[in-house]
Amino acid sequence: MVEHRWNRLTAPRLRELAAQDAVVLLPVGSTEQHGEHLPTGVDDFLATEVCRRAAALASVPVVVAPSVSCGLAEHHMAFGGTLTLSLSTLHALLRDVCRSILRAGFRRILLVNGHGGNVTALQALVPELTAELAAPIAVTSYFTAGRTAIAEVLETQSHLMHACEGETSMALAAFPELVRTDLLPRAAGPAIALQAEDPAPVHRFVPFGETTANGVAGDARTATADKGAALLDGCARALADLLVSLPAT
Repeated sequence: MVEHRWNRLTAPRLRELAAQDAVVLLPVGSTEQHGEHLPTGVDDFLATEVCRRAAALASVPVVVAPSVSCGLAEHHMAFGGTLTLSLSTLHALLRDVCRSILRAGFRRILLVNGHGGNVTALQALVPELTAELAAPIAVTSYFTAGRTAIAEVLETQSHLMHACEGETSMALAAFPELVRTDLLPRAAGPAIALQAEDPAPVHRFVPFGETTANGVAGDARTATADKGAALLDGCARALADLLVSLPAT
């Protein structure tokens, strides 16, 4: 099996991949509460898993960098179990990691986001990073790249929410030992829009506790590992297809 993960490869092998103009996928997740039934690392784990699967499918050389496991999660803090960064810290962290990747000889970096709360920040930061590093840093969210596959697989929702049918299904497929299946019967909450698609005419900070009492948005009770495998593979295929046209310096 071909290894794509940066921290499992040797420096000489990474130099070879840089010389082949490999694309570097940098997963950007979050460590935050996901209700009673899912671990706090869901967004980090799933972004990394989709990147790993996409690397195996891609028609171009790919390296999956170690993930940025914390993001912007202030809205989850009241539930406990959550780590959050300031926007300036996230900016500095991404700048230094991307600079290191470029100094290692790579020219193409795609940030692959796995957390709804990071979406607007990353879209704003990418132009800053591109200017600061003189390199075309790009960003996608795996659930945006794979939106068609997600809509086709899910039964109770058309897009990912939070600790929902989709995230729970993928967790059951990728790391079932971390899912509290005994708590699934009460893992349901109100439906929410993706942050980037919120139709509200005025944006304000809304703590997640104002949306849901149990930390869940969507209905995880219909989650299955089979759905999760289909979601992960569909998102990975969509991500892999994007890499062919990713520009270089």
